[in-house]
Amino acid sequence: MLEGKSGLLNAPTGSGKTFAIWMGVLSNWLKNTKKSKKGTIKVLYVSPLRSLSKDLFQTLQRATAEICPEYSIGMRTGDTPNSERSKQKNAMPDALVTTPESLHILLSQKNSTHLFDEVDFVIVDEWHDLLGSKRGIQMELAISRIKGLQKRHGKENPLVVWGISATIPNLNQAFDVLTGQPFQAGKHVLVKADIKKEIRVDTVFPDTTEKFPWAGRLGLPMVEKVLEIVRRSESSLVFTNTRAQTEIWYQNILLLAPELAGRMAIHHSSLDQEIRLWVEDSLKLGKLKLVVCTSSLDLGVDFAPVETIVQIGSPKDVSRIMQRAGRSGHSPGKPSQVYFVPTYGMELIDAAALKQAVKERKIEQKNPLLKPMDVLVQYLVSLAVGDGFVAEEVLEELLSTFAYRTLTEKEWSWAIRFITLGGDSLQAYDDFQKVVRVGDRLAVTNKRIATRHRLSMGTIVSNVSMKIKFISGGYVGTVEEIFFSKMKEGDVFWFGGRALEFIRIKDMTVLVRKATKGKGSTPAWAGGRMPLSSTFADFLRLKIHEMASGHVTEPELVLLQPMIDIQQAWSAIPNQNEFLVEYMESRDGFHLVFYPFEGRAMHEILAALIAYRISLHMPITFTIGMNDYGFELLSDQALDVEELLSLDLFSVQNLEQDMLSSINEAEMARRHFRDIAAIAGLVFQGYPGKKQSSKHLQSSSQLIFDVFQQYEPDNLLFRQAHDEVLDFQVENSRLVNILNRISKQKILLKKPPRITPFAFPILVDMLRGKLSSETLEDRIMKMTVQLEKYASGGTPNSIKKKSDSKP
Repeated sequence: MLEGKSGLLNAPTGSGKTFAIWMGVLSNWLKNTKKSKKGTIKVLYVSPLRSLSKDLFQTLQRATAEICPEYSIGMRTGDTPNSERSKQKNAMPDALVTTPESLHILLSQKNSTHLFDEVDFVIVDEWHDLLGSKRGIQMELAISRIKGLQKRHGKENPLVVWGISATIPNLNQAFDVLTGQPFQAGKHVLVKADIKKEIRVDTVFPDTTEKFPWAGRLGLPMVEKVLEIVRRSESSLVFTNTRAQTEIWYQNILLLAPELAGRMAIHHSSLDQEIRLWVEDSLKLGKLKLVVCTSSLDLGVDFAPVETIVQIGSPKDVSRIMQRAGRSGHSPGKPSQVYFVPTYGMELIDAAALKQAVKERKIEQKNPLLKPMDVLVQYLVSLAVGDGFVAEEVLEELLSTFAYRTLTEKEWSWAIRFITLGGDSLQAYDDFQKVVRVGDRLAVTNKRIATRHRLSMGTIVSNVSMKIKFISGGYVGTVEEIFFSKMKEGDVFWFGGRALEFIRIKDMTVLVRKATKGKGSTPAWAGGRMPLSSTFADFLRLKIHEMASGHVTEPELVLLQPMIDIQQAWSAIPNQNEFLVEYMESRDGFHLVFYPFEGRAMHEILAALIAYRISLHMPITFTIGMNDYGFELLSDQALDVEELLSLDLFSVQNLEQDMLSSINEAEMARRHFRDIAAIAGLVFQGYPGKKQSSKHLQSSSQLIFDVFQQYEPDNLLFRQAHDEVLDFQVENSRLVNILNRISKQKILLKKPPRITPFAFPILVDMLRGKLSSETLEDRIMKMTVQLEKYASGGTPNSIKKKSDSKP
C-alpha cells in the first residue's frame, strides 16, 4: 500500500484482515502527515451492511487511538443522524466508513466534485458480497468517478483501491471488477493468506428418525436439541434463513425456556434501527446469551463473546455457512464451529454434503454483472443532481469500469437521451425530462426532481413496507403492507419477539399495543426461499451417489438408512451416471417425478419446460410441485411414460424458444420490470411517511412496460427486463449445463407401489396449496404411516393403508 499498489486481500474470517489493511492506511498517513490537509477525506472504507459499518467504525477507532490519536474517523450510512451529517459538511473526517448507497448520495451533493480530491485509499470490505450485484456496480461507478475527478484536478498520486474478502475463489476477476484494471503481477497485488482456518460442522441429530418429520422447513421438533447447545455456551447465535422463521424460532425457544427472557434477543433487517443497535451492542458486551437472527449478522461483524453458531435448516450455499461459522472463534488460531440443525429427514443429506464441501473449501464463484442500464441511468441523474457532469468526461470514466467497458456509442446516446427527454416514448411527460444542459454540463435544475431522486437512490428494491409503532410511542420495525391488508382491530401478530395487537393504520403506519394474549400470526416476507447454489448441488448429488453405491459411512446417512432402504425397495437411488424418474398413482392422480437435485428455483424452470414439451405431443394439464431435490408433474390422466421419455425432453435444441413459451417469460419480465423502473427513476416510491402502495407501484411500472412494449421495443430498460429474467431468474447458462448433464445420464424409470421417501416432501409442498375438507396434517399422516411402518420393520408388500393410525 505504501508503494501505491492496489490489491485484493483474501484471508479466513478472524485472521486480521481489517488490521492488516488499516496498518497500511496509518503508515501512509504517518509518512505524509505534514502534507495532509485537515477536514478532507483521505480514506473511504466501504462495507455492504450498516451493522458492519458500525462495527468497523468502532474497530478502526480502537486501532487508531494509541497509534495516531489525532487521526479522525467518521461514519456515513443511512443510520447516521442529521446532526452528524451537518458536522461533516463543515469538516470531513480523515477516514469515512460508509456504504455504496451513502457514497452515491455524497456524489449527488452540491459542491461534491472536490470532496474526494485528497482521497488516497478506497477500501471495500466483504467484496464478495457486493460482487455480482447492482450494489457492486455502484462501487465500480463511484471508484471510476473519484479517479476521474482526481485526474482532472491534478492529484499527484493515483488512487489506491483494495478489496477484502474471506470467501471468494475467482480472485483475479474480482480484482479486475473492483479496480477496472486487468491484474498485472508487480503492478498490483493479490494477497492470499496461507492460513488453514479450522471450521467444524457438527450435525445435530434427532433422537430417532421415526419421530423426525419427513417434510417441512421450520425444524421446530429440534428446539430442545438447540436449547441443550445454547445452555452449554456463554453466548450463541442461532441463524435461520428467513425473517419469518426467525420470529417463529424465537417464540418457541422462549416458550420452552422462559428463563432466557431478558437474556435472549431477535435480530433481522425489518426491526427498527434502535432495536438492532441495542442487540449488537449487548451481544458485544456479553449481556446476551442467545440471539436468533438472519443474514443481518453473518457478515464481518466481530462478536468476540460468541462461542457457538447454530444454523437452522440447509444454508444452500457453502460460502454462507463459512461466513456464519466465522462469527465464532473470531480471532487468529481459534477454530470456528457451527452446529447444523436439519429441519426434516432429507436435510440429513444436506448435512453430509455441507460437511464435505466445507472440508474441501469449495466455495461459489461470483460472476460480475455487465451493463445494467437502470443503474447507469440512476447514476447519471445522481451526478446531474450534484454539480452536474460533462458527458464526454463521464463516458471516459465509464469505459474504464469492468461493467461498462463495452458500452457502445449508441447505448450511451440512448442513456443521455433518456435522462434528458424521457426517450422516444415518454418525452411528452415533464417528469421524465429530468436533466437539462447548462453550459457544457448536464444538470438537474428542478428542486422537486432533485429531492425525489435523492429519496429514491439505491439498487435494493423491496416491497412497500409499513412502519409498526406503539400507540404510546416508539417504533418496532417494518412489515410489508400486504400482511396487514386483511387485519382488523384486535387481531394479534408476533413481531420482534413480542405479541402485538393491531389497532389501526394511519399514514402508512401500523399502530399497535402489547397484546394480552399470545396466539397470533407471524409475518411472511417476500423472497423468503434461498436458491440452492450449483456448488452445493454438486456435493448433494455426490452424497446421493454414495447412498446408491451402498458405501455409507457418514453418521448423517447412516441415520437415514431406514429411508434409504425404503427408497431402494420401492424405487431406486440414482448414481452419478443415472437420472431417476418415478411414476406413481394415488387418489390425487398420476405423479411423474424427476430428480435433478439442482434446487427449487431451477426445478421450477425445468418443470415448466418439461411440461410444455410434453404438451406439444398431447393435450394435457399438469399441476407442478417442486423442492430442492426434484419436481413433480401431476395429471388426472394416465401417461405412457416410456413414450414421453423417448421424446428427448431434456434436449438443448430449441431450448430458448421452448423455455420462453413454457414460463411465460413476457409476464415474468413485466413483473420484474418494477425493480428496474424503481432503480431507473421511472416510478417514485413516495416521500417519508407517505409511501406509495405496492399495488400502485406495480400498476405504474407495468403501464410503462406496456408503453415500451408497444411503442419502443428497443428501449434498453425494456430489453434489460427480459435479459435479467433469463440470466437471474431462469439462470440460462446453468440450465444448459443441467440439461447437458441429464442428456448424458441413463434414465432410470421406476414405478413404485407407493409414494417414495424422495417424492414425499415434494407432494407435501403441493398439498399445502390444495383445497380439501381434510386438514393438511391428516393427509400427511396417511402418507407418513406407510413410510414409518416399513422403517420400523415392515416390507413394502405388507404395508396397508391405515388412515386412523398416528405416526
